[in-house]
Amino acid sequence: MSEMTEEEFWSIWRNTPQPVPPPVPEYRLYYDENGFPLFYSTENLPGMYIVIDQATYLHNSKHIRIVDGKLIEMQICSTKKIIPSAQGHRCDPWDVCVIVDQDQPHVNWKLKYEEPPHETN
Repeated sequence: MSEMTEEEFWSIWRNTPQPVPPPVPEYRLYYDENGFPLFYSTENLPGMYIVIDQATYLHNSKHIRIVDGKLIEMQICSTKKIIPSAQGHRCDPWDVCVIVDQDQPHVNWKLKYEEPPHETN
């Protein structure tokens, strides 16, 4: 087994192919003919889509519309209300504003969020 010379080493080093970085995925949001989002993907699938950035892709919001090829954030009109629950805050049975210990008579309440229904025309 012969030893490698310094020139041979540098020749091999210079001629070694550089690693090719993996391709950057194209983030897509597919939508229907009314501009409602269908799904997010990095695959090349049939259907209408717009190219989005990684942050939008990771957020994965359904509260958007596509209008004239542009992404539009929708105002979310959600409501909140408290409802009786098996878990939640222990309140006096006669006054929901009064928090009580677990050994006292109580009703558990939790916060419920309601969003408007998804409209399809």
